[in-house]
Amino acid sequence: MQAKKSFSNPTTVKLAITAEDADLSHIKTEVLTRLSKRGVKLPGFRSGKAPLNLVEKQIDRSLLQSEFLEAAINELYSEAISKEKVRPIAQPEVSIKKFVPFPTLEFEATVEAVGEIKLPDYKKIKLAKQPVKITADDVKAVLDDLKVRAADKKDVDRAAKDGDQVIIDFKGQDAKTKEPIAGADGAAYPLVLGSNTFIPGFEPEVVGMKAGETKIFDITFPKDYGVKALQSRAVKFEVTVQKVQAVVEPKMDDSFAPKVGPFKTLQELKDDIKRQLTSEREQQNEAAYQNELLQKIAEKATVEVPKTLVDEEIERQEQRERQNLAYQGKTWNEHLKEEGQTEESHRETNRPMAELNVKAGLVLSEIAEAEKISVTPDELTLRLQLLKGQYPDKAMQAELDKPENRRDIMSRMLTEKTIARLTEYATAK
Repeated sequence: MQAKKSFSNPTTVKLAITAEDADLSHIKTEVLTRLSKRGVKLPGFRSGKAPLNLVEKQIDRSLLQSEFLEAAINELYSEAISKEKVRPIAQPEVSIKKFVPFPTLEFEATVEAVGEIKLPDYKKIKLAKQPVKITADDVKAVLDDLKVRAADKKDVDRAAKDGDQVIIDFKGQDAKTKEPIAGADGAAYPLVLGSNTFIPGFEPEVVGMKAGETKIFDITFPKDYGVKALQSRAVKFEVTVQKVQAVVEPKMDDSFAPKVGPFKTLQELKDDIKRQLTSEREQQNEAAYQNELLQKIAEKATVEVPKTLVDEEIERQEQRERQNLAYQGKTWNEHLKEEGQTEESHRETNRPMAELNVKAGLVLSEIAEAEKISVTPDELTLRLQLLKGQYPDKAMQAELDKPENRRDIMSRMLTEKTIARLTEYATAK
């Protein structure tokens, strides 16, 4: 077999494949053997045992040629992409140029594929890890939250003041257009005044209100607010107070610790909070570090990224975004309106990050190959055993044994090992 590779563009490969009798004869034999087992019956021979030259005479010529072409193209194409180191991301478009049954076959296969990848000198790319520091203020913030959660809340018949909890209904509309604003409303919402958990300026407006009172006031959102469409926007809020509750917080001493967990003393509680905060911060730092390191390497690499892969990554990002919005009770159209985006502009806004993510994944795969990193069967078996130990449900354990899930787990393990290798290079002195 001969295969000649050319490019229509950096991510579209054309393979011109030529095969002759030496490449094709075994394929014809395999096809005839398979067809003979489908019920071709010849006098004096058991099913599937007749000589293939006699079987060929009994089989419809067009069926034989069709089955032969499909088998030959699949086998030769697979061999060609392996030989020419093509990484296709879709099914090829095949055009038969010459077919002489059965010793000659020429065809072209055009396919979208990953383009050339040029790795930087990733062994010299350095990135220091930042140490995790948990301060006394960090621990105090958790304790303060626990105090509020454990506090007694009693309905009072007076004006609300800082430190009280109010149960409020609220809704917001654009101060100019009077149009309702998605996500700027709530019902029976508990708010501790002075906690600064709402938009700056909102809580002071509620101070002094009594149960049953309604108040209308304007708030201008900060210019750096998380939702772009609300940045520096004037919003008119209508707030009704259902209840005013005095918050009686418990004393912060050893008697408080058993109320919130299996602790005998306040110091035990503080130590546990610090351990948990340290563990959470370390996980966050590690994930951020790995992401930054990969992006740093990817930015220095040269990769021809197929548009299809980027579009698929954008689709995955949007799907995650839609799920998060659903949890918040927002629709996709409401979100687009808040962001001042159309479907198309939203996708294009996400494209640079999606392209970098795809590029990082391709670079990581290329580095794994360059470093000869692999996952052994024993390593995969051990990981599967550990995962099964976490899921006592038999159905879930059976899911882990499915080929597609085993491949996914192996892929994640390969990623972990490759990132570990890169971290060694990045932190070595």
